[in-house]
Amino acid sequence: MRLLYIFPHPDDESFGPAPAISAQLRQGHEVFLLTLTKGEATKQRFRLGVDKQEMGEIRYREMQCVEKTLGLSGMTVLDLPDGKLKNMNPIEIEQAIEEQIHKLKPDIIITYAVHGISGFHDHLVSHAIIKRVFCKMKQEGSSYPERLAFFTRMGEVVKDGKFRLEASDEDEIDYIEVCSNEDMAQFKKALDCYETYQEVIEASRVKEVTTNEVPFEIFGEEISKPLKSISDGLEN
Repeated sequence: MRLLYIFPHPDDESFGPAPAISAQLRQGHEVFLLTLTKGEATKQRFRLGVDKQEMGEIRYREMQCVEKTLGLSGMTVLDLPDGKLKNMNPIEIEQAIEEQIHKLKPDIIITYAVHGISGFHDHLVSHAIIKRVFCKMKQEGSSYPERLAFFTRMGEVVKDGKFRLEASDEDEIDYIEVCSNEDMAQFKKALDCYETYQEVIEASRVKEVTTNEVPFEIFGEEISKPLKSISDGLEN
């Protein structure tokens, strides 16, 4: 199966579903990553003394490290404005995403759940637009993608200083990717690629709090019991 993860920023894939990405690659799936921005607006640029363009190039190089570390089947990084997706004409974002979907023809696309985990507006905009693109393509009779999945968290909402992490209710979870020790090691190596973001990574304690169970919601399907894999029910 061909999977396409779509996120707004560099490091969204590593802070989030990297263990699952490693597991899915190990299972033989093709796993691609589409990132909508270069993450150039991060405040880390002030610490480094670089402008947005330079910061975007630095983060792009860090993402190339992630691509190699995880062994992604392919990666595309667009140059939409970081932190300003809410100010864009949503049709332009839709067109950019749909163009990439047509190029790859993925069986499954995956993005943030409705709460965006952190609640950051770029995450929320991405969720809404990707869901809209998926529904539009289904309505038009496209044979791909067959499934839209949402990466999420389960358990309690976390409020830890400046970090707040949202979660989905247990009955909203349709699949849990159980990851190996090897997958967890790959996740940590992917985070290490973001050299300019190590202060944030350490402050968030993401390496310590991320477990080997990565939950997903499935959109628009009647799921009566937990799926056995992210592609369960789609495979011939």
